Amino acid sequence: MSTTAATMSYARSTGQPRRLALDPWVIGAVAALLLIGLVMVASASIGIAEKETGQAFYYFRRQVIYVLAGLVAALVGVAVPTRLWDKYSIYLLIGAFAMLVLVLIPGIGASVNGARRWVRLGIMNFQVSEAARAMLLTYIASYAVRRADEMRADFRGFMKPIGVLVAAAALLLWEPDFGAATVLMATGFAVLFLAGVRLKHLLVPVVLAASAMGALAISSPYRLRRLIAFLNPWDDPFDSGFQLVQSLIAIGRGEWFGVGLGSSVQKLFYLPESHTDFVFAVLAEEFGFVGVAVVIGLFALLVGRALKISRGAAAAGLAFQSYLAATIGIWLGLQAFVNIGVNMGLLPTKGLTLPLLSYGGSSMLITLGWLGVLLRINHETQANARPAGNAREARRA
Repeated sequence: MSTTAATMSYARSTGQPRRLALDPWVIGAVAALLLIGLVMVASASIGIAEKETGQAFYYFRRQVIYVLAGLVAALVGVAVPTRLWDKYSIYLLIGAFAMLVLVLIPGIGASVNGARRWVRLGIMNFQVSEAARAMLLTYIASYAVRRADEMRADFRGFMKPIGVLVAAAALLLWEPDFGAATVLMATGFAVLFLAGVRLKHLLVPVVLAASAMGALAISSPYRLRRLIAFLNPWDDPFDSGFQLVQSLIAIGRGEWFGVGLGSSVQKLFYLPESHTDFVFAVLAEEFGFVGVAVVIGLFALLVGRALKISRGAAAAGLAFQSYLAATIGIWLGLQAFVNIGVNMGLLPTKGLTLPLLSYGGSSMLITLGWLGVLLRINHETQANARPAGNAREARRA
């Protein structure tokens, strides 16, 4: 028994490499969503790509490149020890705010449709809010560990991370990017709640944030009209309700089994952003309820595995890794929920992509990179739990 314990202690102290313990359910769900996404981007973009570039598979080929780049980002996420994200979280925070400020500067940030959210990087426009959100939430997870006692006991200690979230949300709203700000705030609050913040402390900033966003919405008649158009898009089907009306028509045409791959009518210049924000509607039209159920099931599986990995990390004594895994799962589930809700008319129209399915390099890079970190957390959890399990077995023997 002592020999076995000594051997395990020696292996840990000398840093002998262990075989990667990757979660097959996460890998399988991600692979399935990526394949579905590539097929749907090819199908949804074929008409607009032919019209704009003369190449029917222009967007599909670019999406393949984005997926390959995202897989490289995932490999980096798997390779980098998560303790480094914790150790250098303050630099992630500084970098996130630097990016959010720089994108607002004319000449650096690119303006598209009145919004300044992108930085031009060669073959792609990089949406800085995607990277900044991941960096900020990583800092929040680290803060929840380092200042756990202060945050749980003292309202002022709890308001420090809230101040970070509010400042970042204000910069996002300045772009403007209402959807990204909402997802950032909701995910941040959820992680702080999981970290043990008292509910009565949490309710104050939640109410204030909701009130501020409500006031911002009603301060502009145009913005308010856009936000409430989802309640009855048929009131103005050719202006504020146009996008949602076309999305609902697409979803309704799909019925149980869809009209068949490539047979969507709505993608033929009726449904705007059919290969980006509204790719889910095209999926519903071509594959029906069955296709929708499969995609929602895959997202549910990913979120469930992320939360399971989070619980495992907590049991292994890896607090930061536990919070970070929960952050990844909550963010992924929330963004998918918002995008699908927008497509189905359950939520106001917002410019949020459907992770792993929608066309776009920024979203693909950050999503796959974060999922690589999730796989790394699973590996570290298994590596920490395995020696303890072996020791118990040795004692029983």
